[in-house]
Amino acid sequence: MEQSAQVKSKGAVERRSRGASAGETLLPGRLLERAFFESSPELVAPRLLGKILAHRTGSGLLAGRIVEVEAYLGPHHSQPDPAAHAHNGPTLRNRVLFGPAAHAYVYSIYGRYFCMNVSCEAEGKAGCVLLRALEPLGNYVQMALNRGLARGTGVPELTSGPSRLCQALGISRMSHNGLDLLDPASPLQLLDDGFGVQDPLVTPRVGIKQAVDWPLRFALPNHPCVSGPRKMTKGLVGSRVFLR
Repeated sequence: MEQSAQVKSKGAVERRSRGASAGETLLPGRLLERAFFESSPELVAPRLLGKILAHRTGSGLLAGRIVEVEAYLGPHHSQPDPAAHAHNGPTLRNRVLFGPAAHAYVYSIYGRYFCMNVSCEAEGKAGCVLLRALEPLGNYVQMALNRGLARGTGVPELTSGPSRLCQALGISRMSHNGLDLLDPASPLQLLDDGFGVQDPLVTPRVGIKQAVDWPLRFALPNHPCVSGPRKMTKGLVGSRVFLR
């Protein structure tokens, strides 16, 4: 798959996860550090681009490179985010967000689909990053089956959207909400294989009704797996200016 000229790949480094038994699936890259996620979501989000979300399943490894994300700010922020699930404080539904960083917050939409966020900041602050699109890394047939699509479905269609990527990778609230994404024993992990990203595209978030002009959506420019490419602007928007 052709990548943007602004993206530099240093190559995948396969490793066996710590504690893995003989014959267990090899995972690409190394686990990220907890400190990576203990910052504000608008800082974590662009740094997550290029990292890998991997799910070890009974049908083999399902993994994708993160190519689009959105940041959602915690209620403690100087500009509380009305579009964030944590805006009104902790509830039974969102309590994972108020826990430690780098945990999966999976929620349901329309009663049948799921979306996945990664918790950020120190415990109690409830920032998070929504994973909006992945570039599939192999096992395309199983991803298509998970989505109920025909064999040979185009790769960009498999994981280009927050609910699509969860469906393709077999992620659900019942099985994965609250998982520590940095635990070597976790079936769901976030990994770094050295893939480098320069100058990500920054735009307002999409699919929300409040704070619609906040530039907290980050993506790899011109990547075919980004969701809703027609909504991506050509220019870069400085999120740091917005957050001062």
